[in-house]
Amino acid sequence: MTPLLKRFLKDTSRRIERIFGQLFASKPQEPRILRQAMRYSLFAGGKRLRPCLAAAAAQCCGGSAGQTLKAGAALEMIHTYSLIHDDLPAMDDDDLRRGQPTNHKVFGEALAILAGDGLLTYAFEVAAANARDRGLDGAASAELIRAIASGAGTCGMVAGQAADLQAESWQGRLSRRQAASRLEGIHLRKTAALIIASLEAGAILAGGSAAQRRSLRAYGRAIGLAFQIADDILDVVGDKKKLGKKGSDAENRKLTYVSLYGLDGARAKASALTAEAHRHLLSFGRRAQVLHDLADYIITRDK
Repeated sequence: MTPLLKRFLKDTSRRIERIFGQLFASKPQEPRILRQAMRYSLFAGGKRLRPCLAAAAAQCCGGSAGQTLKAGAALEMIHTYSLIHDDLPAMDDDDLRRGQPTNHKVFGEALAILAGDGLLTYAFEVAAANARDRGLDGAASAELIRAIASGAGTCGMVAGQAADLQAESWQGRLSRRQAASRLEGIHLRKTAALIIASLEAGAILAGGSAAQRRSLRAYGRAIGLAFQIADDILDVVGDKKKLGKKGSDAENRKLTYVSLYGLDGARAKASALTAEAHRHLLSFGRRAQVLHDLADYIITRDK
């Protein structure tokens, strides 16, 4: 990780943590146990990638990271809700997340579902507040909410999770070409869609042009897929203690880039996507350095 990216991630994460503290302090009417369950997963760590993407995209469009903080917090809430629900017995049935017991193991399945629901709905309240604070007009405010909802919903992350569930025990049922198409379709929605939404949110809040948003969407598509490939590789070769998980996709016979292409093939595909991501940033010049560094970091990280 470059010094610039390290500073940017650290500073943005610190500011997002402060925003979370303020947001939850302003909700005294919530049942205490619900607040505890929401906070448990939200403050469990993580890379805070989506708020950082929103902040970096704003800088590319001539704005500042500070213009995107509430929207970044909203995107992280949506991401966290998806992890809580993904870990449930009806989904991936995981016991650990980021090295600690999953939400439903601590609070029970019913409250874990409600904690996810609470984070999802609160996210849109917070994103709308960011639009209001920035003084966006009605059209821009609606576009901000549309972009986030599209990335999170039934054409984005939720659709990707549904397709991922259908792809379990795929061996023997799909040709290689069918499997490759299915795999990309899953992760364009499950992983890349919310990454793209994060970049779009930053661009909208900074007043970015249509051309700038197209370039950022294309960059997001490339790094979203590269991010998933890196996850699939780490699932095979990574340190489970660093990853904060146990078990593997191979044990669950899941369709992954490694199961389809092998380790070397998956690494080559990730490298090609990273090169593509860099090309989409050329029009931004030096303002996109953080996003350039992030694209490289995604495929070299160890957790």
